[in-house]
Amino acid sequence: MAGKPKLYYFNGRGRMESVRWLLAAADVEYEEELFETAEDFENFVKRGKLMYQQVPMVEMDGMYLVQSRAILKYIATKYNLYGKDLKEKALIDMYVEGMRDLNDMIMLYPFSLPEEKQKNMDYILERATERFFPVYEKALKDHGKNYLIGNQLSWADVQLIEVILMVEELKPGILSAFPKLQEFKAKVSKLPGIQKFLQPGSQRKMKLDGEEMEAVKKVFKIDKNLILKHMS
Repeated sequence: MAGKPKLYYFNGRGRMESVRWLLAAADVEYEEELFETAEDFENFVKRGKLMYQQVPMVEMDGMYLVQSRAILKYIATKYNLYGKDLKEKALIDMYVEGMRDLNDMIMLYPFSLPEEKQKNMDYILERATERFFPVYEKALKDHGKNYLIGNQLSWADVQLIEVILMVEELKPGILSAFPKLQEFKAKVSKLPGIQKFLQPGSQRKMKLDGEEMEAVKKVFKIDKNLILKHMS
């Protein structure tokens, strides 16, 4: 019997959190090796298993998987969360890529300059409510099914519940104008693997506070000015 997947990352969300969500939705238990210092990460790179010398990396099925999209596609396919045919896969990809755009904005938001935080917050909320959420609200309303791709849970649904909760952390009640998304959130949150993942003490990571953010920068030797350049 194959062992549990093993996730290699820092003790935070970043690009690995969507992997954690997808494994949780598939009700798959996993282990984690979390880097606490730059030396931890440098020693890991020296093992020679890390293509491109960057994480996330997931060890599973005898492989060392890197690049978040590749990891997510592999897991989604393995656990029947990637549609039944080519057309459904294309639709899932379109939904997921849109959610990734929003996810990236939120992920970089904590690195905003103090004087730009409100502007960046307003921009994220405007994009969420005017560009992204209306797409998913309309999809659920038009076909009247439980999930974005009919009545079968997919990777797109898992990505959507993750993004919804991240936006709600920025502004509680933001779903008030989206009744279908409210229903969707309630339904998906009750699925066994996801319900367990949402409980206190699970492997779900909380949003970074100031101290944790500084620790992440030190582990990966992140250049603050480079982050701010990408934010703008």
